[in-house]
Amino acid sequence: MSDTTLRVGLVGYGLAGSAFHAPLISTTPGLSLAAIVTSDPERRKSAGERYPDARLVERADDLWTAGDLDAVVVASPNRTHAPLARAALEAGLSVVVDKPLTPTSAEGAELAALAAERNLVLTVYQNRRWDGDFLTARKLVAAGELGKVLRLESRFDRWRPVPKGGWRESGDPAEAGGLLFDLGSHLVDQALQLLGPATEVYAEVHTRRAGLTVDDDTFVALRHEGDARSHLWMSALAAKAAPRLRLLGDRGAYTKFGLDVQEDALRAGRLPTEAGWGREPESAYGVLTGYDGVDRTVPTEAGRYQDFYAGFAAALRDGGPAPVDPADAIAALKVLEAARQSAERGEVVKL
Repeated sequence: MSDTTLRVGLVGYGLAGSAFHAPLISTTPGLSLAAIVTSDPERRKSAGERYPDARLVERADDLWTAGDLDAVVVASPNRTHAPLARAALEAGLSVVVDKPLTPTSAEGAELAALAAERNLVLTVYQNRRWDGDFLTARKLVAAGELGKVLRLESRFDRWRPVPKGGWRESGDPAEAGGLLFDLGSHLVDQALQLLGPATEVYAEVHTRRAGLTVDDDTFVALRHEGDARSHLWMSALAAKAAPRLRLLGDRGAYTKFGLDVQEDALRAGRLPTEAGWGREPESAYGVLTGYDGVDRTVPTEAGRYQDFYAGFAAALRDGGPAPVDPADAIAALKVLEAARQSAERGEVVKL
């Protein structure tokens, strides 16, 4: 791969495309946002105003036939992830797929095999690996501050008593909607990264809000190799948020309230090139409780979503590892599938 700028096409300009991908692609050294696919007139107008140098097209097929791209980012609804990623790979393009990689682990494995066969990069946008709280937790674990980690408690609490509609709240299995596959993709990925492979899965999956057929209040428990446990919650009906993250070890605990600041910043139009990006106020810092029971405030690491696309650029340019191995996404999908089975059967599912 030459040192020239790599041209990237973006499929989808909804929330994922406009807030989580386009700003990062356009500000990553070595990458250029060359094309954006959206058929929505308002989104086309918005994309054109913000990225005047990007070609605007209505169909993803136009990206494959143009022949002027190095990679494609799939940020469209979940049901389209597999066919669009497959088409891009068959056209000789490396691919970033927003999470979840595919609706099923089998489809994910097929894509990974195709990418390997074509010697192309396939990776998954698990951006929450670069949340400030998670980076801080990993740092504390690596430093031995908690001793042997016994349990991770992690959650995404929302207060959305009135459904917003759209494909994420559709009951069609092909849509892979609901919180288990949405927020659960992040929580499970973080748990596997922090505590290792899961061996058992137990889940409680509920639909609480009227008019819905997808889960909106869900709990997943994992047993990991080595016997550490993860307790993971995701809810749209949490008027009062519990700790975002609590990590318990035999020598201490880390407790953190509040969400990472990067999502709100991106939604507000800010860019990771700004000074102080990803840093939260001291009032939001977490607490490390030591072996002696004394609390100590721990500065939160700056969040770094930009590191994902920096890693993707390096993988394309230098042939290094993808920022997220597709095998990790497939492992997470297997956990999510087991969680669905567990909830349906009312029993623990072994992996």
